[in-house]
Amino acid sequence: MTAIIIIAVIAVVIVVLALILFGMYNGLIRSRNRVKEAWSGIDVQLRRRASLVPNLVETVKGYASHERETFEEVTRARSAVEQAGSIPDAAAANNMLTGALRHLFAVAENYPQLRASENFMNLQTELSDIEEKIAFSRQFYNTNVLDYNNRLQTVPTVFIANMFGFQREEFFEADEEGRAEVRVDFTGAQAAAPAAGAADSTETQPEQPGQQPS
Repeated sequence: MTAIIIIAVIAVVIVVLALILFGMYNGLIRSRNRVKEAWSGIDVQLRRRASLVPNLVETVKGYASHERETFEEVTRARSAVEQAGSIPDAAAANNMLTGALRHLFAVAENYPQLRASENFMNLQTELSDIEEKIAFSRQFYNTNVLDYNNRLQTVPTVFIANMFGFQREEFFEADEEGRAEVRVDFTGAQAAAPAAGAADSTETQPEQPGQQPS
């Protein structure tokens, strides 16, 4: 009778341990899948952003065709995004494209007709929307990576992770330039021009005959 009780207790302990191990393993799987899902959100937005580049470049070219070096910089950065084979490569390419687009918008500041172009303004608005989604997706992804990597390094899940070969995931890092949103506000410049013109016309307005000086 005693032997049966001992065997039953051992069996219960084994079952409980097995359930715990299965739970930890499944927890790691779910955590890793959340990381993959979060990365897919970033990848979609990066590709949407890259798909805007040709139209943006062609629009600016119509007004500033001689800015060849800037166009080539943007095109190279776009190619780097599309060819990135790993998360660190994608992050580096994203930072490169952010800098290149900022240079492109700096060029656009010198062309009032380009700034007033409806196509250019629509592209700028769409790009700003994508930038915001990339920032949100990056934060969501990095949060999931932190949770997953912590599971790989803490007891007791570290033993399951080592036993089944779970690997750490890379964060999607953005440098200071990559964190800044690519947005150029042209409204101030556009409003300043009419104001300056009005001021000039006021200064040069001749006195009417018979008008008493103030």
